[in-house]
Amino acid sequence: MKKLTIPYIAELNASDIELIADILDDYGSGDSVSEVNWRSQFPYKPITLFRIGRSDSAIFIKFQVRGNLLKAIYTEDNDPVYKDSCVEFFCKVPENEYYANFEFNCIGTCTASKRKNRYDDVQKFSKEEMRSIKRFPSIGTKPFNEMQGSFEWELTVEIPYKLIGIDVDKLPSHILGNFYKCADDTDSPHFVSWNPIETEHPDFHRPEFFGELTF
Repeated sequence: MKKLTIPYIAELNASDIELIADILDDYGSGDSVSEVNWRSQFPYKPITLFRIGRSDSAIFIKFQVRGNLLKAIYTEDNDPVYKDSCVEFFCKVPENEYYANFEFNCIGTCTASKRKNRYDDVQKFSKEEMRSIKRFPSIGTKPFNEMQGSFEWELTVEIPYKLIGIDVDKLPSHILGNFYKCADDTDSPHFVSWNPIETEHPDFHRPEFFGELTF
C-alpha cells in the first residue's frame, strides 16, 4: 500500500482557487499516477502528476497531465466525464462503509457521489454540493472533440471535507484513497492509478486497493 502525507497549508484557507496551484507547488505533497494495471489490454500511460494539501475545511489537489490526446465533450456536472480526458480521486474515512468518487474532465466538469461500491447505494451529490467543489482548469471550460498531438494541461480542485464524510472538528489520523487517469471513449483508452489495483479487468471502484493518506 502506498502512503502519502496531506500537509496542512494555512495559506489555502484564504486563497482563490486560481492561486491554489502555485501554493500546492510550493508546499504540497506530490506523487505520480503511474500504475498501468492492465498493461496487455491498455498499455498507454500519459504522464500524470499531482500535488495535494489541506486547509481547515477542504482537500486541494493539483493534477498535471501530458499526453498525446485531448478530449472534453461533457459540460454538465454528473455527465460521464470518464469518457473524456479525465482525472479522478476516490477516498473514504477508514471506518465508513461509503467512499466518495470525484471525477473531472480536463475542462473541470465533475461527476461525484458517495457509494458502497460501483453499483450499490450510489448517492449523487446535490447541485448545491457539486457547486461547492471548486475547479480551475488551465485550458478553460469550452468543450471540444478529440484532438491528437502533444498536450499539457492542469486542473486544480477543492473538495470540502463534508463531501468526504470528514468532521472538521474531529479530523481522522488518515483517510484511504486512490488517484486515477483515464479516457474511456478515446482512440487511446487507458486506466492508470496511483496505488496498484489487482483485478482482472479495469475497475477503479475497488476501495480495498486504496492507499493511505495521512493527515
